[in-house]
Amino acid sequence: MSSQKFDVMGMTCSACSAHVDKSVRKLPGVKEVNVNLLANNMTVEYDPAAVDENAIIKAVQDGGYDAVVHQKQSSAGKGKERPVDTAKAEIDSMKRRLIVSFLFSVPLFYISMGHMMGWPLPDFFHGNGNAITFAFTQFLLVLPVAIVNEKYFRVGFKTLFKGSPNMDSLIAIGSTAAIVYGVYAIYKIGYGLGHGDMALVSQYSMDLYFESAAMILTLITLGKFFEARAKGKTSEAITKLVDLAPKTALVERSGQEVEIPVEEVLPGDVVIVKPGQTVPVDGVVLEGQSAVDESALTGESIPVEKQPGDKVTGASINKSGYFKMQATKVGDDTALSQIIRLVEEASSSKAPIAKMADKVSGVFVPIVIAVALIATIGWLLAGQSFEFALSIGISVLVISCPCALGLATPTAIMVGTGKGAENGILIKSAEALEVAHSIGTVVLDKTGTITEGKPRVTDLVCAAGVSEEQLLTVAASLEKPSEHPLAEAIVAGAKERGIEPAPTTGFTATAGQGISGRMDGALYYAGNRRLMEAQSIPAGSFAKEEERLAQEGKTPLYFASQEKVLGLIAVADTVKPTSAAAIAELDAMGIDVVMLTGDNKRTAAAIQKQLGIKKVIAEVMPQDKEKEVRALQEGGRKVAMVGDGINDAPALARADVGIAIGAGTDVAIESADIVLMKSDLLDVVTAIQLSKSTIRNIKENLFWALFYNSIGIPLATGVFFNSFGWKLNPMFGAAAMSMSSVCVVSNALRLKLFKPKFHKNQQLKATEAVVETHTIIETTEEKGETAMKKTMMIEGMMCAHCSGRVEKALNAIDGVTAKVDLEAKTAHIQLSKEVSDETLKNAVTEAGYEVVGLE
Repeated sequence: MSSQKFDVMGMTCSACSAHVDKSVRKLPGVKEVNVNLLANNMTVEYDPAAVDENAIIKAVQDGGYDAVVHQKQSSAGKGKERPVDTAKAEIDSMKRRLIVSFLFSVPLFYISMGHMMGWPLPDFFHGNGNAITFAFTQFLLVLPVAIVNEKYFRVGFKTLFKGSPNMDSLIAIGSTAAIVYGVYAIYKIGYGLGHGDMALVSQYSMDLYFESAAMILTLITLGKFFEARAKGKTSEAITKLVDLAPKTALVERSGQEVEIPVEEVLPGDVVIVKPGQTVPVDGVVLEGQSAVDESALTGESIPVEKQPGDKVTGASINKSGYFKMQATKVGDDTALSQIIRLVEEASSSKAPIAKMADKVSGVFVPIVIAVALIATIGWLLAGQSFEFALSIGISVLVISCPCALGLATPTAIMVGTGKGAENGILIKSAEALEVAHSIGTVVLDKTGTITEGKPRVTDLVCAAGVSEEQLLTVAASLEKPSEHPLAEAIVAGAKERGIEPAPTTGFTATAGQGISGRMDGALYYAGNRRLMEAQSIPAGSFAKEEERLAQEGKTPLYFASQEKVLGLIAVADTVKPTSAAAIAELDAMGIDVVMLTGDNKRTAAAIQKQLGIKKVIAEVMPQDKEKEVRALQEGGRKVAMVGDGINDAPALARADVGIAIGAGTDVAIESADIVLMKSDLLDVVTAIQLSKSTIRNIKENLFWALFYNSIGIPLATGVFFNSFGWKLNPMFGAAAMSMSSVCVVSNALRLKLFKPKFHKNQQLKATEAVVETHTIIETTEEKGETAMKKTMMIEGMMCAHCSGRVEKALNAIDGVTAKVDLEAKTAHIQLSKEVSDETLKNAVTEAGYEVVGLE
């Protein structure tokens, strides 16, 4: 069996991709077909002895579309750009069609309906004597609209004749019926004028339905344009992934450093990676050491220390040191290439969403055609004139025109996506909005999704007699010149508290242990417990604190003078303020929440305990994330994946709905179906609720569209003519059809009133819990004394300067360590000795603020 990829042109909806699939699958020797509507391509597995590429392309062309063999990526990367160019060309074409359609449809509608609305029209359009001018002008205006939208007729009739009519068939039949009847009416007008039959002229002047044909084509094209534009952006994901890999690599050959294209790197080559460079291929470190940022591949926010013998992965970034590595996997074997392949496969294997309107139209079109034919033949057999019978048949087709049915879904989708944008939720496809309502499981990435995505100082544990300011001054001064991955977090933490680093001399780094330097002639150390042991500095009770912090998933660092440990500073990737609230909301909606992370089990367990997540899967690589999502799907669940990193791209593509955090990577955003611009997990809840409201609205629209047809078609067939003399004039059928469209659009506009509903008590409780973990600072006495904690509620603080003054006033009191939370209007106070409440209150009052409570 052989497998070949094809680029397919002309697909605009899920019915198109389904028809391409059906056309190719019928060929002998074809085993499997995967059509990717988003990327405009198709992968076919077939027996070369029974069928070839040309036969497959011909099958696609016979179905009304076009296909070419996909060109593999060249060294310049041109091959990968093809899907984006194809999508852009299709959007540009759709835009031109839309402009031309509106340009001619608006004056056509004005001329045809102006006399009924009392609008001013030139005299040469008025009266029976000008009937030919009136009719022929409309005919000339409808022609450009029909010609520019010829695809509906070409595809619609082709699929109809092949026995698989779709929405294009409905559009083509309805438009053609209206145009043909209009041309027939022109001839009747000409006949009436030639024979002086003004009654005939007047009758057929009112029986022109060119505006119906034009508006059908224009409105449908408008909906297709928005769909094509959203789809076009999605197809850029693969290109973004390819661009991650560096184009060149620095290799050592014959004792010389040579820069070569990354495609020419061979397994076994010695590759040199300098600070700030991207690792070009997968390999093993031979010499040197560094901290490598692997967040793009593993989701781990803290860079990983690499030493000789450690594995490094292509597309990771060398943050600090210089090292040499031996290439082990190159080209298509690298981890990045595998991620690219997974994204392509997951996108292709995702089943097209069956549109409800397409399902209905699959039965509706043949029934309407059959009814129109039966009614026409029946009235002829009953002895009525050909004009009467033809009028009946045309009335059936006109009143059954698919305008309302075709607008039912896209109008609700457009309003729903617009409402999502108002809430900072970008929904990139109608399919995503439709399927999100049935989500049963939400899979959350940890780093950058549940958490902030960057390390921050979370805990300060000071020795007796050492203040928070002293500890942070020493820490920031030592870490400022350091290249350690956690140095930035500590320096930033000191800066937030207004602490400036002191000048440091004699800076020295000890591999695997830490750093040292001198301030004002005194020697200080920063690092792990091994550094303390190497310098014979007793850890004392700090060893227990270190273990406690590590158990919480944090990274504790020792800071010491030559004589003793000054304190511990813990650094961790902190939870976002709304993450707990969002998880509680999803749980209240009956949706299972699963956390999927490349982080270690201890860190994952700490987050799980903090947020109350029922299921956590840790230490997973990108391939495993995709497998976990697939396993949930195979269990019969509709799965939404929420992530922000490149490593999440395969899982985002595999999920029924991929949701990207707006602050994440471009690749995650392009691979996803929904983007949360505010990077707030509560927007996941909003997106699902919006989807439910939209689907409910679509069902209402479809009901009214079909309800109108169920009443209008019997009337159009003339079943009440013999009994009551009721015969539907095609003009009134067109007017009724237009009214049904107005009703559908009006109903869709109700979605503008949508507002998300949250369980406020759960949200408040969850958010407060997160804030508390951010603001606790512990001061531990070496003798084991227990510090007293108090929380003060303060009114009057308006900005960071206010909170800074309050903090300074409280910390000036002997034995007091305080941290002010401006958002919560509270001060968290640690007392190392007895201090009266009155003293604390007076300090804040004298600073110009009001104390409203002290616990």
